[in-house]
Amino acid sequence: MKALLLVSYDGTDFSGWQRQKGKRTVQQVMEEAAERAFSIPVTLTASGRTDAGVHAIGQVVEGDFPDNVPAEKLRECLNTQLPPDVKVLRSIAAPENFDVTRQAKRKTYCYRAYFAKSELPLVSRYAARLKFKPELNKMKEAAKLLKGTHDFAAFRASGYTSKTSERKIYKVKIEKQSIPFGTLYTVRVTGNGFLYNMVRILAGELFAVGCGKPEGITRAFQTGERSALSATMPARGLVLESVDYGIKDLFP
Repeated sequence: MKALLLVSYDGTDFSGWQRQKGKRTVQQVMEEAAERAFSIPVTLTASGRTDAGVHAIGQVVEGDFPDNVPAEKLRECLNTQLPPDVKVLRSIAAPENFDVTRQAKRKTYCYRAYFAKSELPLVSRYAARLKFKPELNKMKEAAKLLKGTHDFAAFRASGYTSKTSERKIYKVKIEKQSIPFGTLYTVRVTGNGFLYNMVRILAGELFAVGCGKPEGITRAFQTGERSALSATMPARGLVLESVDYGIKDLFP
C-alpha cells in the first residue's frame, strides 16, 4: 500500500532530510523506525529535501507499507518508534498515480529572525538573531520585486543540482510582533519551487534592506550574480510549513 505521511521535525540535530553516510538524517531515522515497526525495509521519499538544521511542520512523505495496516494507523505505529524530534502528524492512503515530488504545485516556507539587546535562549533555537532592527516598510517594498516569475540564479548557493533556476513566487508576507525583550520578524514565502538555500538568501537580503542596505534584488535578477545579495541566513530560522498538491483536504 502506498501511503502519504504528514511529518513534522525539529531539524536542529539532523543533517537534513536525505540519507548521508555516517550522519543522522530525517530519512534515515524514519526508515529505521518503519523497519522496526513493520519488520520490512521501507523506502521513504519526501516532497523535497531540507538542509541540515532546517525544520518542518508540513513535510509530505511517501512510502510503501504493509497492506494489512490501515493507512490511518501508520501514524501511531511509526510514532511509537520515532524519537521526540520527528513525528508523523497524519497518515493516509496515497491517491492513485500520486508522485510526492513531481506533483507538488506550491510550497510555503517561513523564515524567523529576531532583534534583541541580548540573545534570547528560548527563541534562538528557531530564529536567527539580527544585529540591527530592520524597518518593516523597507522590507515590504523590496519583497514586491520578488513576486512573479524570475531567474533566481543569484539566489542559490554552490552545490545546486537544479537544471533551471527559473521559479515563480506567488506571495511574500512579512510580519513583526513584540516578544519578551525583543521583536520577532517572519518572512513567509510561497512559490512553485525553491533553489538550494534560496529562501535563506532571500530572507537575508530582505533583512539587510530593512537595516539600510541598498536593494540588490534588481541587479541580482539582471546579472545572476550572488554578490549582489546579502549573506545567507542561518538554517535554524527556516521552517517548511506546507506543500500544496492542489488536492483539497489532502490530509483531513
